[in-house]
Amino acid sequence: MRMSSDLARQLNGYGLTTAHILYRIPDFESVLQTYVWQDYDLAPDFPAMHRFLEFWEENLDGPLHSVRYTHQRLIGTNEWRRIDGEFRLQ
Repeated sequence: MRMSSDLARQLNGYGLTTAHILYRIPDFESVLQTYVWQDYDLAPDFPAMHRFLEFWEENLDGPLHSVRYTHQRLIGTNEWRRIDGEFRLQ
């Protein structure tokens, strides 16, 4: 049985991280714009989110104002088990 990469990540401790990013528009620094980023990431270090924010600061013109994030593990190893049998009805 081959598992999808998303399921394999979840079983290895990854969870869904959502970042709500406020940034300033380059031409109008007093105006804030919103961007929502979402990906699988590992808590508490959040390497994927940090890579994205570093990319943002190096390559995009809009300076960051603030970042709020949430993280939820969708599945844990104790919540999943492999079933060896199958019952068919009809």
